[in-house]
Amino acid sequence: MADAVDAVIGLWSRERPDLEDKLWPVEVLGRIQRLARVVDKKLKEFNTRHGLESWEFDVLTTLRRSGEPGGLTPGALLKAAMVTSGAITNRIDRMETKGLVERVRDGEDRRSVRIRLTEKGCEVVDEVFALHLENEAGLLPDMDPAQWAQLVGGLRLLLEHFGDTSLD
Repeated sequence: MADAVDAVIGLWSRERPDLEDKLWPVEVLGRIQRLARVVDKKLKEFNTRHGLESWEFDVLTTLRRSGEPGGLTPGALLKAAMVTSGAITNRIDRMETKGLVERVRDGEDRRSVRIRLTEKGCEVVDEVFALHLENEAGLLPDMDPAQWAQLVGGLRLLLEHFGDTSLD
């Protein structure tokens, strides 16, 4: 079965046969780029069905998995979200208005603020995250464990190559 990247490769091979043997990176990176767009669209649809923006889901899950009952600093959320400080402030404001998170003064340093889940935020993330896992599983094809292990290993190798080895 052919995919859209195969069509792109075919077009380039026709137009630039001299580069045909150099098109292999498009076979990998083109598929990763297209896959990222398809998955983002599917996850956005899922989040919308649950009354959340994708970035809200990211903030909720980041706070929930942190294990910090006192929450995280806006800076820690900023690193996880990979957005500007103005954007994270705006996002926190919007989530606070929805009753999902709250700002609390740090007990040790009153000048510092931490963002933590409200009871409602914790309930929402716990409910939606379980559904999210089911949704993600449903998006993936049936493959045996060896195939999954091979795919995961290849993806891990690519992330390591690009230096994406920590949450920072």
